[in-house]
Amino acid sequence: MQNQALTEAVYYILLSLIRPMHGYGIMQNVEQLSGGRVKLAAGTLYGALNTLLEKGWITALSEENGSRKKEYQITCQGKEMLRCEIIRLTELIENGVRILEELK
Repeated sequence: MQNQALTEAVYYILLSLIRPMHGYGIMQNVEQLSGGRVKLAAGTLYGALNTLLEKGWITALSEENGSRKKEYQITCQGKEMLRCEIIRLTELIENGVRILEELK
């Protein structure tokens, strides 16, 4: 699987969807996980969710009777993208720390 960089918003959306969650819950969770740094507008979130659905990284769960809230959950492919991103970010941090340590 190619190791493409994820945006911070997509990273946190995928991370949020380890457990099934509806749109408003995702927006709240992303804001909480990012310490308030990432705040998703509804249009941005639903655009990202549609893209993630098309890529097969998340799936829409069947709606419960009478509920208007659509829930989403990460797929195996989405989990693999998260794993790849964590490896990429770890490498960035390790290289930065190593190079800064060499300057001392």
